[in-house]
Amino acid sequence: MTRTIRIDDEVFEALQALAEPLVDTPNSALRKLLKLDLPASGGTSADPEADDQGEVGFPQYGLADFLEDGRLKAGQRLVWHRRNLRREYRAEVLGNGNLKVEGLRVFGTPSRAAAVIAGNQQSGMRVWCTEDGVRLTDL
Repeated sequence: MTRTIRIDDEVFEALQALAEPLVDTPNSALRKLLKLDLPASGGTSADPEADDQGEVGFPQYGLADFLEDGRLKAGQRLVWHRRNLRREYRAEVLGNGNLKVEGLRVFGTPSRAAAVIAGNQQSGMRVWCTEDGVRLTDL
């Protein structure tokens, strides 16, 4: 069930200070503050439409399973060729299954990384490829 709560600006600013930029939602920041685990589904019980990364619409896949079964290796490079923009983004698979993009930002899922880069929802499993051109969905 989703509930609406209202908070004042001071409380919101305090939540922002606790949140990891571009990763946490207000719900995930509160869960951390209250020392509550994230639901096993990877989403938040407060909003069934969005996961803890704030995305809606795409199933969320971290890369830990890919590391565990050998489809990817820690330190492996991934590439997203955005041909229409003539831009290429590079990412590194970290040992915990996260993705470090452009050597700067770390994301929990390929879709979250792609969504932040693009400014709209993206299926990271479709857009990120290994350096030899294999999409994550095809691994």
